[in-house]
Amino acid sequence: MPRLLIGLTGNIATGKSTVARMLRELGAVVIDADQVAREVVRPGQPTLDQIVRTFGSDVLLPNGALDRSKMARLVFGDADRLKQLEAIIHPAVREAMWRAIRAQPDDAVVVIEVIKLFESGWARECDQVWVTHCPPEMQVARLVSDRGLSLTEARMRVEAQNPQADKLARADVVIDTSGSLEDTRQQVETAWMAARC
Repeated sequence: MPRLLIGLTGNIATGKSTVARMLRELGAVVIDADQVAREVVRPGQPTLDQIVRTFGSDVLLPNGALDRSKMARLVFGDADRLKQLEAIIHPAVREAMWRAIRAQPDDAVVVIEVIKLFESGWARECDQVWVTHCPPEMQVARLVSDRGLSLTEARMRVEAQNPQADKLARADVVIDTSGSLEDTRQQVETAWMAARC
């Protein structure tokens, strides 16, 4: 098991991936739950088969891969469908992530980037919880400019998540990403040095 397990979370478009990249540059092993989730739903994986049984073959692309855009439109804004999808994906992701964590050397600092760190129970497994945040209007703007979502889609995704205040209240470290990249980097480096002591 690694020496230190840091859970990195924050609502959508609050800078988690940017902070994760900075932590990787500082020497952390970063495991991205979204990337693991993409791996567990590849064609031929049991998780994808279960999604198709639950939501129908309409969620597949012609090549048999999951149509992530269609799936997102189907579940975001519909709490029941979102819960169904999460009940399928989360156990498979958790198992794959634990395999990756256990494979790290004893002196490693591992960061798991998980948007629903608290809701999925991962926070209890971590030595520290880091939360990224920025104002909701900045989240929406980032989703529109960086990810090409429509304003309506961006707002729906931001509103579908628990309020940032809930995560901030439970954080060991808070990283405010509303400033410049250099401001964010300075906060990350300071927290990294403190975590490694």
